[in-house]
This record gives sequence, C-alpha cells and structure tokens, in this order.
Amino acid sequence: MSILLFEDDQVTQLYPITIGRPAFAISCGSFRLIDRVLALGSQVQVRVRPHLRAVHAADYPAAEISRAVDKPLLLVNARLVPSTGALQQLKALSEAGRPCRVDCGAYLAAAVLPGGTPLPPADAPHGDFLTLVQRAELPLVEANLPLFDYPHDVVRHHLSSLPDSLAERLAEAQYREVADGVFLAEGAALGQHVVTDTRKGPIVLERNATVGPYCFLSGPAHLGPGARVIEHAAIKDGVSLGHTTKIGGEIEGSIIEPYTNKQHHGFLGHSYLGSWVNLGAGTCNSDLKNTYGQVNMEYWGHRVPTGMQFIGTIVGDYAKSAINTGIFTGKTIGACSMLYGFVTTNVPSFVNYARLFGQVTEAPVDVMVATQARMFARRNVSQRPCDIQLLYDMYELTRHERQLAGEPLSL
Repeated sequence: MSILLFEDDQVTQLYPITIGRPAFAISCGSFRLIDRVLALGSQVQVRVRPHLRAVHAADYPAAEISRAVDKPLLLVNARLVPSTGALQQLKALSEAGRPCRVDCGAYLAAAVLPGGTPLPPADAPHGDFLTLVQRAELPLVEANLPLFDYPHDVVRHHLSSLPDSLAERLAEAQYREVADGVFLAEGAALGQHVVTDTRKGPIVLERNATVGPYCFLSGPAHLGPGARVIEHAAIKDGVSLGHTTKIGGEIEGSIIEPYTNKQHHGFLGHSYLGSWVNLGAGTCNSDLKNTYGQVNMEYWGHRVPTGMQFIGTIVGDYAKSAINTGIFTGKTIGACSMLYGFVTTNVPSFVNYARLFGQVTEAPVDVMVATQARMFARRNVSQRPCDIQLLYDMYELTRHERQLAGEPLSL
C-alpha cells in the first residue's frame, strides 16, 4: 500500500509554524510525521502548497510529489499528531487494507482508497481530497487520530506524547545507559558535574549531542543529533531539541526545531521555536498568567481558549530577539521578525518590532535573504535558490499580517 500525505485547507491556521514548512514537518514529541511515515517502508507521496514544492523536493527526496497509483492508497492528513498511538493506528489501517475513512471532528484525518482511484491533479485545491473521499462513500471507522488545529496544540500534544515516543526510541535503537534513565547514542557526551532527574521520564541524547558541565537535566527530554547544551543550563520537564541546536539558560516543556540558537541565560517555557531562530542574551517569555487562569491565544483577530494553564510563545522560522527581550504570555512571533524590548502583542512576520519605543517597521525581504546566507554559512549549509525563493514567497504570503496588524509600519 502506498501512503499519501496531504495538506488540507486548515494548514494556514497553524501559522506562523507552517509558513515555511509543510505541516508534516512539525516536530512534536521528538518526531515529525514525515519521518514516521517514511519509516513504515511504503512508497510515500505528498501534496504540499505550491510555494513549498521546490524545498520539499530538495529536503525529502525519498517522498515524491504525488502521482497516480494503481494499488490501495492510505491518505494521511499532514496535520496528524505524530504520536506513537497515531502511528500504530496508521499501521493497522494499512495492514487491514479495507477502504474506509477516519475523521477528527469536521476534518478528514485519514482514509484508505481502493486501488485505481483517480487522484486530483497536482495543482488542485487542498479540499479536493475531502471531496474525493466523500464521493467514494467510504465507511467511517472509529480511530483516535488527532490533528493540530492551532499552534498551541503542538505544545499540548508534545507534552502528552513525549514519554511514549522516548520509550519507542529506546526499544528500537541502541543507546548506552550511563546513569539511571539517562541514555546516550554514539558520540553523545555529558560534561562534568551534570545532575539528572529521571523520575518523570528518561533523558535521551542522540548521536553527537553534548551537554556541558554543571547542567541540570530533568526528563522526559530528547536532545537531537549534534544538539549542544551550554554549561549551567537547565533542561526540564518535556524538552525536545532538534538537531544542530545550541541551547543555554532555562528551558521547560518546549520544542526547538533544528539550527536554532538560544545560547544565553533566559527562560523559555512551554513554547515552540522554529528553525534558524536566535534569541539574544536575557530573552525570556512568560508561560503563566498572573491570575493562574487558562491562557487564551489570539489568532487572526479571534480569541481562542487553549484549555492550558501553561503556554508560552510560538515563534516562526528565522525570528530573532535582541538582548533582554521580554515576551508576554501566549504570544505568536511571525517568521523573519526582529524583536526589541517588551513584546505585548502578537508580532506579524517580516517586521522590526520595537513597540515599546513606538517603532514597528517592515523588515525588507532582501535583508532576510542576506541574513539567511550568513546564517547558513556559519553552519556550513548551502543557500540554495529554493531557499531564497521560499523567503520571497513567505513575505508575500504574510503581507496581510502586516496590513491587519494596525501598526504604524514604516515601509
């Protein structure tokens, strides 16, 4: 059976996380859905938004852009939470092979299509997959396949799924247990005088991940390949670090995507940081209201209750903060934005945000292209034409954010 990952028309509701990445490339519980699906061993195809096709083809050569197939096809919504339980249910659907559909609320989570079903053309609207399944009149089956609806859902599902994900990793790979509940892959290392607490879950370091001296690590925690934790850091209670990250200060219950730096002292709690983010020294966020009540987030001008007492900030790719930046509870930070001072509102993409000083100006996309080139060079990453084009596309796709913000933008 082949597998097809598709983005539906709700994927933009996950901005700023999904501005520059497919929904199946969101890290949650130390896994991404694309990695989960590729590990199943089936032929994997994808449908992504047009501006992501070139980058996807370069980054995921094992997953093809969708074409027609003559054998049964497992459709999977790219917003599916990549948990251990979800993976097991996808396996069960694939092995059974019976035509069916699984919904999550009002949205299609997965479906098994019989062989020879004609697929919508590559440039068809995302909603055509739902129409295709409806026309096939597939029987509805019960399965627990949750989807990400809003950005804060990524943090919520991460915290609940990380323990099972780490247990799965430990069962399937080779690690050295160097202390009770502390597992190291080849090349990983702990510095001197590191204190660990694994009463709530294991601590797993992947290949070449390192922890400096005098650090505190509290599980469950996952440090990806080549992740580097700076001396005197505290990694606590549900942290997942992507590969090639550099992390310092106090981190709690958060996801940090690859190539991001939070090297200096400062608190980051119950948050999501995209790739190529850099937080300046002393940058802190709040993840708890003074009233200790549940946090409401604002998306597209609408208040959305999270049902969460602790939720910090959602930061898009390439965002940067100056020293001593303070981010209030439950704020979203757009892609390619630059932060200064106190962040008391959501921040659009591609802006220099210094609202405390009465200045919110647009960040020119050409400046971001030059910044990307310098950042990539520091990590020995080649800047490809598709990377440059993606920044221009992200700029155009987020133009409405800057127009709706109501800020005195100086363009």
